[in-house]
Amino acid sequence: MTFNMSEAWRDATATMGRNREVLLIVAGLFFFLPSLVLNFAMGDAQELAVADPKGAEGALVAIYSQWAWLVVLIGIVSMVGSLALLALLRDHDRPTVGEAIKAGLVGLLPALGTYFLMAFGALLIVFLTIIVLGPIAGVDGENASMGQLMLLGAVAFALMIYPAVKFSLSIPVIAIDKVHNPLKALGRSWRLTKGSSLGLFLFYFLLFVVYFVLALVAAMITGALALIVGPDAGLIVSALVSGALSAATSVVIVAVIAAAHRQLAGPSAAAVSQTFE
Repeated sequence: MTFNMSEAWRDATATMGRNREVLLIVAGLFFFLPSLVLNFAMGDAQELAVADPKGAEGALVAIYSQWAWLVVLIGIVSMVGSLALLALLRDHDRPTVGEAIKAGLVGLLPALGTYFLMAFGALLIVFLTIIVLGPIAGVDGENASMGQLMLLGAVAFALMIYPAVKFSLSIPVIAIDKVHNPLKALGRSWRLTKGSSLGLFLFYFLLFVVYFVLALVAAMITGALALIVGPDAGLIVSALVSGALSAATSVVIVAVIAAAHRQLAGPSAAAVSQTFE
């Protein structure tokens, strides 16, 4: 089946509309509140970057190192939230919020295993790019220039795009199809996206552009408000806006990949049987 962007977007928006109450609850718990906590904890990072642009890099590294455990914890919480949202968006056997959260916890380890395999694959692509193209680009160990390294990085990133799109439905496969073997989840995602890779890539790219524009506008607005209300109140406003944007974006992304999975996988056997009951 070929992926249809318009149909997927209509399906995603309709699904969000039908399930907005439960989606808001889960998004608030797993995306808005964690983002709020992270923004308050690392609020000094923005102030340091503005106050001392030259020393910002070292200061940011120190702050992120200090709060690395919190970043990891929030990443795990967000992953459970994404799995729970996907469970809520099944076309059959829809769970309660509590059951969806339980499903998210059950799918956490398979999801972590899946991300680990994808990260390993990404590192392998980077390694092979350096080994194969490094000599051609004139990269010679410590004598490599920043331009050469950036060129190799761009090539490696481009090579990652195709497998990233092919494996993009792995998490819906875990949450919706209940395939808890990471290798099988990756394999099913690869098969589902056959013939639709370009359409999915364009869809994801357009969503990224929209998110980038919204994030840029939000940053400009919060920055202007911070100048008006002062740094302390500005930090609160920035955290609230960032948290709301993070929650809204997460819900849209989950709804979109759920719609893409539903379109390419077709209705489940349970959903079809319910139709004729």
